[in-house]
Amino acid sequence: MTLTFFWIFGVIAMGSALLCITRRNPVVCALWLVVTLFALAAMYVMLDAQFIAALQVLVYAGAIMVLFLFVIMLLNLGRPGPTDIKGPVGLLLAAVLAGTLLFQLRVLGGAQALPPSAIQLPPGSLAALQARQGIVGAVAGPLFETYLVPFEIASVLLLAAIVGAVVLAKRKL
Repeated sequence: MTLTFFWIFGVIAMGSALLCITRRNPVVCALWLVVTLFALAAMYVMLDAQFIAALQVLVYAGAIMVLFLFVIMLLNLGRPGPTDIKGPVGLLLAAVLAGTLLFQLRVLGGAQALPPSAIQLPPGSLAALQARQGIVGAVAGPLFETYLVPFEIASVLLLAAIVGAVVLAKRKL
């Protein structure tokens, strides 16, 4: 039964992601992305990763999507621009890119079924880490110790994007 729901949420995630990239209206595109993120969160719950699912909903579907919608509405991007690739050229480009991606996935999937041993964790290491620190500590420890600088750089980049959107919107008035 769990496997059935996993596949259902997987199909919902893929379908809504496809709808996200094929819509012309950026607000509708962002809303389809929210559906995709919720479906991924449901898949994380099915994989017993409840903390990651909660982070997925809070951080991505909540904060980041509110930021996207704020910037989209602030810049008034509701109209498609003249640079959209349309017609047979756009369809051909999409088919070539999709074929290239499928070829790459086929080559990588056929070459190795398992990741190389250099990136595999020893068996039971995550369970031991979770037993010592708990799931929140296992995620928060590396985030605020090892990866603190990239985490802060990402927050500064998001802040710069908001400030840039406000500056661009101010010029139009």
